[in-house]
Amino acid sequence: MALMEDTQRYSIVIADDDEACREGLRDIVEQEGFRTYLAGSGEEALEIVQAAPIHLLVCDMYMPRMTGLETLELVRQINALLPCILVSGEISDRLIRQAMTARAFSVLSKPVNKNVLLYTVVRALAKVYQA
Repeated sequence: MALMEDTQRYSIVIADDDEACREGLRDIVEQEGFRTYLAGSGEEALEIVQAAPIHLLVCDMYMPRMTGLETLELVRQINALLPCILVSGEISDRLIRQAMTARAFSVLSKPVNKNVLLYTVVRALAKVYQA
């Protein structure tokens, strides 16, 4: 299923403290040809964003030490336009409001549906890089 041309151009950081979830998300996006970097924490995600050309951040909301929102706020200081998709097992109206205030592109519930994730990734990349 070809979602967009030349997916190898795009690098995605997947930040989640749950290794199985992180690898599951990686498998979904790599099957479509996207390059991925894995981070087990918000701090690791920040290091990757500083060191490599990254086009999208997929970040778990609830991680030890630094939440997804805190990670997003710090990432914005490095790359103000980087789109971010937050994922969470516990979505509330409050979390959605906080995510939108932080300019997250979307909030997806865990377990993440493959088609919903891919659709959201493509929309986020298209909005920022193909506008």
